[in-house]
Amino acid sequence: MGKIILTGDRPTGKLHIGHYVGSLKQRVKLQNSGEYDEIFIMIADAQALTDNADNPEKVRQNIIEVALDYLSAGLDPQKSTLFIQSQIPELCELSFYYMNLVTVSRLQRNPTVKSEIQMRNFETSIPVGFFTYPISQAADITAFQATTVPVGEDQMPMIEQTREIVHKFNTVYGEALTMPDVLLPDNKACMRLPGTDGKAKMSKSLGNCIYLSDTEKDVQKKIMSMYTDPNHLRVEDPGCIEGNTVFMYLDAFSTEEHFAKYLPEYKNLDELKAHYQRGGLGDVKVKKFLNKVLQEELEPIRQRRKEFEQDIPAVYEILKKGSEKAKRKAEQTLAGVKRAMRINYFEDAELIAAQAKQFQAKE
Repeated sequence: MGKIILTGDRPTGKLHIGHYVGSLKQRVKLQNSGEYDEIFIMIADAQALTDNADNPEKVRQNIIEVALDYLSAGLDPQKSTLFIQSQIPELCELSFYYMNLVTVSRLQRNPTVKSEIQMRNFETSIPVGFFTYPISQAADITAFQATTVPVGEDQMPMIEQTREIVHKFNTVYGEALTMPDVLLPDNKACMRLPGTDGKAKMSKSLGNCIYLSDTEKDVQKKIMSMYTDPNHLRVEDPGCIEGNTVFMYLDAFSTEEHFAKYLPEYKNLDELKAHYQRGGLGDVKVKKFLNKVLQEELEPIRQRRKEFEQDIPAVYEILKKGSEKAKRKAEQTLAGVKRAMRINYFEDAELIAAQAKQFQAKE
């Protein structure tokens, strides 16, 4: 068994820099590392429908947006398999079998499920598909025999539930599933990038995202209106960096090379923070530096996206071929699961022969 990665995103909107710094950038690095035998990257449209069932067009339209974001960020279909979740029916069948291994009370205790239900105000009207999301995710991970699942800290409870399902299945039926391990971002600042308004989560509805597809002018406008320290009214005032969105973004994106190139009076971010904290450094200067850092990061992505946008049928062909490859892999896993569960009746020649002999003996 080789080293295999499974990860993905729900197509409910364009991907933003939070997605990029939290997962996409790491995926490209892992893809190019040569350490993994297979990498599966899923556009999780079926999961998106669990809380968007009344608006399928939203999900449908965002398939191409996410695919373009993937490709423009540097994911290479020659190295990573990009596929659409709903095109792999084996995932539904695996979910069905796994449901027998999980109790309702265990799902209710899942911290991620609880917080997502609260955030969406489902209360007692929880769609069953959404409620069983952890089981569906377990099917996604195990279908491809993933050894590694790159996630943020907020998804840890989901992976733990997958591990429980794998353990239970292998204990009851025999070793048929691979136990996955979690891979967290190596930069703590990347684990949860706030919105430009300082709110904990980037959200399209809140209008506080910087998208990978934003123009240079849009990015600059959003950065210059970013939330900083509300008490830092004059340049000479001491400023606070805790909860200061600009510095949180610099934590995630800036390097010493950026300082040497764009702000040589400071050696690194620590020196910039120290100056801001003692006073004498204005927000505008810091924001202008952040703008240069982000524009340098995003410009190659924008250029690649323009190229892919010129041939949308080719992008769909990439997704089609990726989905076909992913389906073949999932078929193999499902066949192994059915053998382990002893429900592969038509393939079990020994069962058929033994029962034929048994009934013939009665005559």
